Amino acid sequence: MVRLPAWLRLVSCALLSMQAALAEPPALMHAQRHHDGIDPAAYWVSEKLDGVRAVWDGRVLRFRSGRPIAAPAWFTASLPAVPLDGELWIARGRFDVLSGIVRREVPDDADWQPVRYLLFDLPGAPGDFSQRLERLTRIVADAGLPWLQVVPQWRVVDRAELAVRFDEVVAGGGEGLMLHRADALWTAGRSDALLKLTPFLDAEATVTGHVPGKGRHRGRLGALEVMDAEGRRFRIGSGLSDAARAAPPAIGAQVTYRYRELTPRGLPRFPVFVRVRDLP
Repeated sequence: MVRLPAWLRLVSCALLSMQAALAEPPALMHAQRHHDGIDPAAYWVSEKLDGVRAVWDGRVLRFRSGRPIAAPAWFTASLPAVPLDGELWIARGRFDVLSGIVRREVPDDADWQPVRYLLFDLPGAPGDFSQRLERLTRIVADAGLPWLQVVPQWRVVDRAELAVRFDEVVAGGGEGLMLHRADALWTAGRSDALLKLTPFLDAEATVTGHVPGKGRHRGRLGALEVMDAEGRRFRIGSGLSDAARAAPPAIGAQVTYRYRELTPRGLPRFPVFVRVRDLP
């Protein structure tokens, strides 16, 4: 029998471990847009966090793609042995900092200190959302971990109160609100069981070209040429920082943009660049 060199055996073991850690994207609930036809009194309401979605399967913390998150051992060692769904979060307006922390293959203990795992559901658990929320609250209390918390949820009586809470969150720098229907069973995919209410629409597109700048942007990027999932092509020229104009997102990169509405031709009106979608 041929015996592999020690270094090659170590590499092989590492590759096997990596393959074992990888998984298919987990089944998740995904939000639809809020619409005027719903009665907000039937929903639990929470702030929409600009964090990194993270799913705990009872053993491994993963991105929504299924790729493992390289969190410090102390962060995950005492997490409950039940599936959890939530967001890694630091504070409003700190997404870029958070993204840099969680994407590292070797975690930095000091950088992870302010990161919290804010939970909003128990994937695949029985019962309606109110029942799952009650159980989730007990699980977090029993765990007793300062960085493990439940996303605060509240109820509103009507659309007027929802509008007031929405204005308060947005004025304070928040992204908007999430609405979980109180009587809804957990189900993967998109439905009226989970809604998002924001002052803008957001979507993703693929960079297909770079438009040279003019005037004060001469010699660097003026706009991104992009194509959305439906094959529609348009340009994004607003929201780009000086750094992004000097070193623009690569051709083929996925970017997130925001817009207010669609034109009669179905194109986003006044699209604004948000970030490169470089998280797994």
